[in-house]
Amino acid sequence: MMERCSNRVTNLAHYLTRNAMRWPQRQSVVWEGRTWTWGELDRRVSALGNALTTEFGIKKGDCILVQAQNSNQMIEIMLAAFRLGAVWVPCNFRQAPAETAYAGQKAKAKLFICDAEFEDQADAVQNGQPDLVGTICIGASRCGENYEELIARFDGLPFENAAVDYDDPCWLFFTSGSTGRPKAVVLTHGQIGFVTVNYLADLLPGTSELDASLVIAPLSHGAGLQLIAQLPVGAAHVLMPGGGFSPAAAFELIEKHRVSNLFTVPTIVKRLVEDPAVDRFDHSSLRNVIYAGAPMYREDQKHALEKLGSVLVQYYGLGEVTGNITVLRPQDHQIDDGPDARIGTCGTERTGIEVSIQDDEGNLLPAGQTGEVCVIGPAVCAGYLEDDAANTKSFRNGWFRTGDIGHMDDQRFLYLTGRASDMYISGGSNVYPKEIEEVLLAHPDVSEVAILGIPDPHWGEIGLAVCVLHKDRPVVEAELSEFLSGKIARYKMPARYLFIEAMPTSAYGKITKKLVREHLTERGLI
Repeated sequence: MMERCSNRVTNLAHYLTRNAMRWPQRQSVVWEGRTWTWGELDRRVSALGNALTTEFGIKKGDCILVQAQNSNQMIEIMLAAFRLGAVWVPCNFRQAPAETAYAGQKAKAKLFICDAEFEDQADAVQNGQPDLVGTICIGASRCGENYEELIARFDGLPFENAAVDYDDPCWLFFTSGSTGRPKAVVLTHGQIGFVTVNYLADLLPGTSELDASLVIAPLSHGAGLQLIAQLPVGAAHVLMPGGGFSPAAAFELIEKHRVSNLFTVPTIVKRLVEDPAVDRFDHSSLRNVIYAGAPMYREDQKHALEKLGSVLVQYYGLGEVTGNITVLRPQDHQIDDGPDARIGTCGTERTGIEVSIQDDEGNLLPAGQTGEVCVIGPAVCAGYLEDDAANTKSFRNGWFRTGDIGHMDDQRFLYLTGRASDMYISGGSNVYPKEIEEVLLAHPDVSEVAILGIPDPHWGEIGLAVCVLHKDRPVVEAELSEFLSGKIARYKMPARYLFIEAMPTSAYGKITKKLVREHLTERGLI
C-alpha cells in the first residue's frame, strides 16, 4: 500500500492569485462608493506581504493580531497573512483593551494591526506582549506605522504564496467565552480548504464570478468564512457602510449590485424583513439568505419567507467546526405548519460531516433520544491552542463534543433543544429553554424572549422569562402563563416574567443567555 508522501495543500491566497489572472478587471470588493478589482486587490495584498516581511520580519507561522471593523484593509490583511503562511488572529472590534491584550498574549502575536480609533487597545497590546515587533494603524494614529503609506512604499512588488501543509495554522478563531476566558481555536489551510468546497456545495450552489455577496456581519467571524468560501469562484463582496446596521442601506445595496447572497444572524434577518425598506427596494436577485449563530424562531422564519421568498438557508455549527455541521436548504424551509415543515430542525449533515447524539458516557443514542450533539469530519478544528484541559474535555473517542443538546429524527434531521450550559434544573427535572421560547414567540404580542434559570430556595432553580413586546401591545404576566398552559409541562412553566425594551446583543447581533444575564444583573433586576 502506498504511503502518502506529502501533506501539501493549496494556500488559500492562491484563489486571489488565480482570480487576478482570470478576471483582473472584475470587481472584488465594493465599499462606501469605492471598488477594487481582483487585480488591484492582488497588488495591494502583495504590497502588504512585502511590507510585513521587509519592515517587520514576519514569517511563516507568526501570528498577526488584528482589531478592525469591516473594510477593504481587513480583507487585505487576512489574505496577506495567508499568502505569507502567517496566522490571522482577528478580534471582535468591540472588545476592551484588556481583552485584546489577552488575545495577543495567548497567540504570542508578533504584530498588531488596528483601526486608528483603537489606540487604547494598541497601548494594551504593546504593554502586554514583549515579543511584539510593531504596530500598524489603518488611519492616522500615534500608535504605529500608517497602513496606506506601507502599501504605497511596496506597491508593484510581487509576492509568492508560501508553501503550506494541511495542518499549517492560518486562523486563530477566538470563541465567545460563554464560560471563562475565550479559547483560541486553531483553523488550518487544509481544514478551511475543505470548508470552501463544502460551503459552495451545500450553502451556495451555483455561485460564480457573476454573483455578489453582501457582507453584514464582522469579517472576524462567520462573515470572514463566507468571504473565503467564495474566493474560489470569484464572487464580489459588497461591504455595508460604517455607522451601525441599517436595513434600508442593506436593501439599497442589494438592489444596486444585484446581490445574490448574504450571511447574517436571525436577529438581523428579523430586522430586515420587519423594516418598511423590504417593500421599497428590489431584492429579487437574492438566492441565498444564510443565517446561523443562533436559532431562528418559527414565527420569524415564516415572516421572512413571506417577505423574501424561498431563499432562506440555515446552517448550524461552531467555530471549532468552522460552522460546518448541518444545513437546512431553501427547499427544506416550509411556510405552512404541516407535517413536512419539520418545525424546529436545523437541518441535516453537511457533506463530509457525520453527526451523532451521545449520552454522558459517549454511547451513541438512537433516533428520537436526546443527548449531546457530537461531530466528526474534515471541518473539525485542530484543537485549542495550548489548552490540554479544553482539548480533553471537547474530544472523546475521535468525536468533537459541541456542548449542544438535541436529537435526530429517523431521516437524520437534527433538532436542538439548547446549550447544555443553558439548561437549568427545577425540582429535579431538566428544563431546556429553547422549546418554551418557541411557544412564547407564537404569542402575537411577544417580539423576543430569553428564558434563564435563576436560584430558588424551594425548587433549586426556576425559569425567568425575559420578554420584549411589540410596540403598543401591553400584555401581563398572567396572560402569558395562560397562553403557555397546556402547551408545555407544568414544571417547564416560567415562574417569573420580566419585560424589557430591548435585548442586549453581541457585536455579531446574537442574543446570548450570558449577555441577557449580565444585562439584568447590572441593572439589579435579578
